[in-house]
Amino acid sequence: MNDIFAYDSSYYEPALFLSPAHLWILLCFVLFLILYYRWHATPVVQCYGRWIILAILLVSELSLLLWTLLATTWDVRYHLPFQLCTISLYVCMLMLFQKSRGLFEIVYFFGLAGALQAILTPDLFYTFPHYRFLHFFIAHFAIITAILHMVWVERFTIRAVAIIKSFLVLNGFALVAFLVNLWTGANYMFLARKPVNGSILDFLAPYPWYILQLELIALLMFGLLYLPFLKKRG
Repeated sequence: MNDIFAYDSSYYEPALFLSPAHLWILLCFVLFLILYYRWHATPVVQCYGRWIILAILLVSELSLLLWTLLATTWDVRYHLPFQLCTISLYVCMLMLFQKSRGLFEIVYFFGLAGALQAILTPDLFYTFPHYRFLHFFIAHFAIITAILHMVWVERFTIRAVAIIKSFLVLNGFALVAFLVNLWTGANYMFLARKPVNGSILDFLAPYPWYILQLELIALLMFGLLYLPFLKKRG
C-alpha cells in the first residue's frame, strides 16, 4: 500500500505516453465528460457541481503539497505555482468560487489548451495506481471539467476579444515564469528547455526558437477553441 505513495516506487514509468494505463485513463475521462454533459441540467449538478469541482481542485493541490513535504521532495525548481496547469488550477478555483465571467474568459483558452496538451502528452513518471498518476490526471481533468461546467451549466459564452485578453495574460504569466526560471534554474512552462517525455515540443525548433513557435500554436489553438462560440453567434 505504501508503495503507491513512495517517491522511489515500483510504479515508476518513464514511458507513460500511450501506455495501456494512459489510454485507459483518457477513455474513462471521455466517458465521464459524456455523462457530465448528459446530467448537467440535473438539480444535483446545477446546485453542487461547481462546488464539488472546486473541492477536487483544492484537495488535489493540498494533497500534492503534503506528499512532497512528507516525501521530502519539495523543491523550488519543481513545486512553485508557475506551471501553466497549476496557474490554470488556481484561476479555475477562483472562477468557480466567484462564478466569474472575466476569469472564465481568461482561463477558457489557456486552461483548456494547456490541460489537454498535458493529459495527451503527460510529463509524468509514475503509472497507475501510484498517487502521482492519479493526482496528475484528476487535477487536469478537473481543470477541463471546471471550464466546461461554466459553459454547460452556467451558460457562459466567449467574446472574440477574449482571445487577445487570454493571450496577453498568458504571456504575463510566462514572463514571470521565465524570470523565476533564471532565478532558480527551473523549467516552469517549459521556457528553459523541452520536457523529457515526448510532447509537441519535440517537433519544434531548438531552444529558444520553439518558444516563438509556441506563441503561434497557442493563438491557433485559441482560435480553434473559439469556433463553437463563433457558430453560436452565427
